[in-house]
Amino acid sequence: MYPKISVVRVFSRLNIGGPSIHVILLTAGLNPARFQSTLIVGQEGPQEGNMFELADRYNIHPVKIPSLGREISLLNDLWTTFQLWRYMRRVRPHIVHTHTSKAGFSGRLAAKLAGVPVVVHTFHGHVFHGYFGPVLTNTFIFLERFLARLSDAIITISERLKEDLLERKIAPAEKIQILELGLDLESFVAVRGRTFALRSEMRLDAETPLVGIVGRLVPIKDHRTFLEAAALACKAHPTMRFAIVGDGELRPQLEALTEELGLGNRVYFAGWRKDLAPVYADLDLVVISSRNEGTPVSLIEGAAAGKPVVATRVGGIPDLLEDGKNGLLVPSAQPQALCDAMLKVLGTPGLAAALASEGKEQIRRRFGIHRLISDLESLYCSLLEQKGISLQGIGVAADGMAQ
Repeated sequence: MYPKISVVRVFSRLNIGGPSIHVILLTAGLNPARFQSTLIVGQEGPQEGNMFELADRYNIHPVKIPSLGREISLLNDLWTTFQLWRYMRRVRPHIVHTHTSKAGFSGRLAAKLAGVPVVVHTFHGHVFHGYFGPVLTNTFIFLERFLARLSDAIITISERLKEDLLERKIAPAEKIQILELGLDLESFVAVRGRTFALRSEMRLDAETPLVGIVGRLVPIKDHRTFLEAAALACKAHPTMRFAIVGDGELRPQLEALTEELGLGNRVYFAGWRKDLAPVYADLDLVVISSRNEGTPVSLIEGAAAGKPVVATRVGGIPDLLEDGKNGLLVPSAQPQALCDAMLKVLGTPGLAAALASEGKEQIRRRFGIHRLISDLESLYCSLLEQKGISLQGIGVAADGMAQ
């Protein structure tokens, strides 16, 4: 029987969002005949929601280290590093794979101190733009350069993100691998027609133009620009309606801004939704207004559901959308430009249909989960072989890795 390769995946918190879906699917999808996987997660924030139900659906039961969360604190991070080190010393994984900045700091440091043979880190985006002031940003860049030296491979999810890392000298080009996201898209691809899952709540008929934005209500997503663009659009087309799907720390401020802009009955705050495919089915257009992004899952899901997409030209989005072919791109923080693009799509049925058709075909081809898992398994085996570790000689630790 082929011996198993033990993998510990470290992720800051299983909050609602694309990276959480990604790590759940990776943990569940690695070939169980060859890999033994464990997922370690921290504590999500009170308004972030979580994806433990999805993890349960895939029979993933994460190990929880509450201090491995969002907040930045030197003492807390050192305590987290110690807990991870102690765990890794006990289970002796062959590979530690970290995701996102917080997990990447404590997880990679603990892995090296514990003598883990292979250490991998994935950037789902980065915090080098739009998050912090220059002093803190430069501190993070310095830390990431140091941590890259502890890593055997750095994974990015887009060509643009790799270019950003190279520009900031995070790691040499030969250490950075591009592995695009892989998602379970079947329910989105299967979308046909309206479901009225969302429209019935909003008391809308099938013909009312409905624009949606899906994601956390946090500063980097720039919902303010979305709402200001919505207000401009309603002046031209008063029948338009807008849905904000998601939740987060900025909800009270965004609800207040909605009233301030005179959008009270035109914008619906839908909160978190467990099943998004029926929601996308009710939309006519999916919008992303972010100031920075890695590879936004809402763009992938919306396109897979056959919806045209308008998005800001930031981060990894231009790697997904070719302006005018499978979506429209606009500058960030420019409500008028976003408004014009929304009106152009909704006012030109032929354009909307063409963008949707091209986007759906490309997304299905590029972002299926099976492609990603195959690529990642090959990378893991290659890195072990580079370390001179014979795959035939690997066995599961005596005290077990399954959680």
